[in-house]
Amino acid sequence: MAKKSVVIAGRHETSISLEDAFYAELVAIANKKNLSINQLVTKIDEEREVENLSSAIRLYILNYLKEEK
Repeated sequence: MAKKSVVIAGRHETSISLEDAFYAELVAIANKKNLSINQLVTKIDEEREVENLSSAIRLYILNYLKEEK
């Protein structure tokens, strides 16, 4: 499990806890979209429907991978 610090909307620092596989996918998605990790996490944060940010990130990754098929 990786605990990483991220900055949301350029002003709010928080930490996320993701398994290594999920973090690797988050990095890959950010690279594909030409976004920084902070920019992608900000986007996920703005659109999330669950309270926990780490859970929202996992769901975003799952949905992204499902849509890629």
